Amino acid sequence: MSFVYPQMLWIMLVPIVVFALLLSTNKDKLSRVFDQKVLDRLSVVDNTMPLMLRNILFFIAIFFMVVALARPVKDMGDKLVEVKGLSLLAAIDISGSMRSKDIYPNRLEFAKKKLLALFEQMPSDEISLLAFAHSSFVLAPFSSDKETLRKIVEGVNSSYINMSSTDFSALGRLAAKVLEKRKPKIMVVVSDGGDKKALEGFASILKEEDITLYVILVGTEKGSPVLDENGKPMTANDGSIAITQLNRDLGEIALEHGGAYVIASSGKEDIEKLVSAMRSKFNNQQQGEVKIKDQIEYFYYPLAAALFFLLLAMSSLPRRRERS
Repeated sequence: MSFVYPQMLWIMLVPIVVFALLLSTNKDKLSRVFDQKVLDRLSVVDNTMPLMLRNILFFIAIFFMVVALARPVKDMGDKLVEVKGLSLLAAIDISGSMRSKDIYPNRLEFAKKKLLALFEQMPSDEISLLAFAHSSFVLAPFSSDKETLRKIVEGVNSSYINMSSTDFSALGRLAAKVLEKRKPKIMVVVSDGGDKKALEGFASILKEEDITLYVILVGTEKGSPVLDENGKPMTANDGSIAITQLNRDLGEIALEHGGAYVIASSGKEDIEKLVSAMRSKFNNQQQGEVKIKDQIEYFYYPLAAALFFLLLAMSSLPRRRERS
C-alpha cells in the first residue's frame, strides 16, 4: 500500500504532536483552581467518560482524518484504456470576405459560433484548429480540451483577416501535414466558399491524401459588400462595389470526397446534422490506447474510522442536568 499524497503526513506531523501534548497536559477549569482531593469530595458520581479518554478519542479521530487526506491506495500496475471518438482538423476562413455583414454580426463572428457549436456536439473528440486565407497556420494542436479550444476561437477577431486572395492549395498542404499520422483523415472547413478554379489544387490534395472533407458554409446567396478594415465597402476594378456571395463549390467538393456540407443557420440543427454524418460514416473509430495507473482507493476506511471515534468522543460529553 502507498499514499497518493504522502506529504500530507509530514505536513500534519507537527500539528498532531502539538495537539497530542496539549491533550495530555490539559486540565479542565476546576482542576486549575481546586486541589484534586478537594475535587474528589465536591464531585458527584456521573457516568460520563473521563476527560483524558475523551481527548484521546478526539486525537485518534484527527489522526485517521489525516491518513484519509493522504489517500492510501493499492497499486495494481498499469492499465491500457481504449480511447473512442473521432479525431479531426477544423479550419476557419479569415479572408477579407469574412467581414461581410449579410449574416449578423458578420461572417467571421458567425463562423466562430458554428465552431463553438461543433465543440459542444463533440465533447470527447480530438480537434486541431487552423486559420486560412492567403496563408494558413495552426491555431491549436489536437486536443480534447474544449474549453481551451473555445478560448482560442473566441480570440480570433478582425485583426486576423487577410485581404489577399484565399489560397486553398496552401490550406490543403498544411492539412495534409497536420493529418499525416491520423487515420481516418477528417477535415471540417468553415468558410463562405470559393470558385472552382481556386479549389482545383485543394481538391487534388484531398484526393491524394485521402482526406474526407466536411464543410460549413456561411453567408447568403444574395451576398453583401466586401468591407475593408475601416468597415467601408471596397470597389472592384471597374469601380463598382465588390460583392461577395455564398459559393457552394466548396460544398460540392466535400460531397465528391465522401463528406458532406451544410449551410450555416441560426440554430444548431445544421451542426447536429454534420456531426451525425461524420459519426455514421466513421462509427466513432478508436483513436488509440492510453496507459493509466490502476489503483484501488482505501481512503474511506480511515475516514470511516475517524467518524466512528469522533462520534464516540462526542457522545461522551457531559450533559447539563435539570434540577427537580
